[in-house]
Amino acid sequence: MNAALPFFKELGVEVLAVSTDTKFSHKRFVETEPLLKDLKLTLASDPTLEVTKKFGVLIEGAGLALRGRFLINPDGQIVAEEVQSPPVGRSVKEFLRQVMAHQYAYKTGEVCPANWKPGKKTLPVNTDIEPMTGNVGKYVTLEDLIDENDVKEMKEMLEKFKEISK
Repeated sequence: MNAALPFFKELGVEVLAVSTDTKFSHKRFVETEPLLKDLKLTLASDPTLEVTKKFGVLIEGAGLALRGRFLINPDGQIVAEEVQSPPVGRSVKEFLRQVMAHQYAYKTGEVCPANWKPGKKTLPVNTDIEPMTGNVGKYVTLEDLIDENDVKEMKEMLEKFKEISK
């Protein structure tokens, strides 16, 4: 996330990492983990577990939290969230894409379909006058939703996964 922080800042997004660890644990972690050299990300401690409880990621009885990320819009509403169990991380690239999609939708009122990227087609807001059910194909094609690069990347990931899973 630290390497991608400039992209989020350029979009006006404040990134805050919160954990149940103490500020002293954070300090030691940053000082001893080479990947965190030159950390620009803000780390916050939640020793009372209040934040982790409110966001529903607290592992009850353990004093630990699941890995979660939450996108909060300018109105203070959570518009996207992802929670993973400890052995699986999250995709910063996908999070950045979602931030851009939510910002675009918030600004324009349009709907960003699956895998939307800047420059791709959007959908009009679903209305009673023109319901989208059964009509999405009037606005976007399968190629708009998933392009050749995405298919190539998924094939490569699957091949690599099969290779390492033998």
